[in-house]
Amino acid sequence: MRRVVITGAGTINALGQTVDETLAAMREGRCGISELDIRDVERLSVRIGGQIKGYDEHAHFNRQQIALYDRFTQFALLAARQAIGQAGLEFIGDLAARSGVVLGTSGGGLQTQDDNYRAVYEEGKNRVHPFIVPKLMNNAATSHVSMEYNLKGPSFTVATACASSNHAMGQAFNMIRSGMADAMVTGGAEAMLCFGGVKAWEGLRVMSKDACRPFSANRSGMVQGEGAGIFVFEEYEHAKTRGAEILAEVSGFAMTSDASDIVMPSKQGAARAITGAMADAKMNRDDVGYINAHGTGTAANDKTECAAVADALGPKADSVMISSTKSMHGHLIGGTGAVELLACIMAVRDGIIAPTIGYEEPDQECALDVVPNEAREAKVDAVLSNAFAFGGLNAVLAIRKI
Repeated sequence: MRRVVITGAGTINALGQTVDETLAAMREGRCGISELDIRDVERLSVRIGGQIKGYDEHAHFNRQQIALYDRFTQFALLAARQAIGQAGLEFIGDLAARSGVVLGTSGGGLQTQDDNYRAVYEEGKNRVHPFIVPKLMNNAATSHVSMEYNLKGPSFTVATACASSNHAMGQAFNMIRSGMADAMVTGGAEAMLCFGGVKAWEGLRVMSKDACRPFSANRSGMVQGEGAGIFVFEEYEHAKTRGAEILAEVSGFAMTSDASDIVMPSKQGAARAITGAMADAKMNRDDVGYINAHGTGTAANDKTECAAVADALGPKADSVMISSTKSMHGHLIGGTGAVELLACIMAVRDGIIAPTIGYEEPDQECALDVVPNEAREAKVDAVLSNAFAFGGLNAVLAIRKI
């Protein structure tokens, strides 16, 4: 099978509007979670989030584009611009036909839905803009990225809640490895920080009102974020021949279903995804130096994930580093795995392990090395990135240094 490497990366999230800004924040253990600045925030009981402050859509897009682009699509396009620019690829001829887009999202054009429900039900309007459907559909970001960059190969959107972007990147990886494509633009985007988006999540009673503290005994729940992470995955020989800078190698992927409960995670399902990714990458337990955890800051997720890691890695679990960057940028739901992949690249490329910030009290059910509060320098050659979604849908990526 063919090897797959990462030759471009881009992001916009609460920690920064570029990869360099985001990685600097991760190294510093800086928190991007703050008070929400959205319409009707006073009607919410949860008023914090990983919101991108100071974002001006008019600085990036013209009036006609804004009429077509929901906020999540805008984030995807901005991150794709960075990733494709870094990769230095021009998609013309055969390469255009053999390159595509697979992105993950959960809410899709939720901000557009929120605005137009208000217009119809609250303000009593009888008409909406004719582009509302193409603006809110989940595949909007994928379609606009494909059109912007002439990507004519396999392109689609994956929606598996919190595992969406990991599932998307796994599909992109498999397409290149199998020979279906030579390059893929992949990752995820999400923009659910609007009144309707936050109000719906409040109903689950899993949201924190003060901070995201994964693995800490005094955790109080998850915190939503927004943004995008986009990457260029490329066949290794293709990248090598053109002299591309290679950031890391994607060496394995696995996905499982708990098939047990719509919201409660299963240790067995998560552990099978971890061991499956290791087997696909031909990694053994001693190879894994770092795991970017799903780490939402809810008791159910944190404890189940730590138990799954212990099952999958055995005695090695006590020495592997595992951290949750959601403590800094929040939970981007369908886009979160893509932003977290940046921390995995930083680990193998730069030897910097992003911390779990907000950690205050040890939890005996999460008694692993969670890299509390401060980043760490460490040489690691192989890492895993976990994503475990509502509905029991699990997706784990394996990354190697190259």
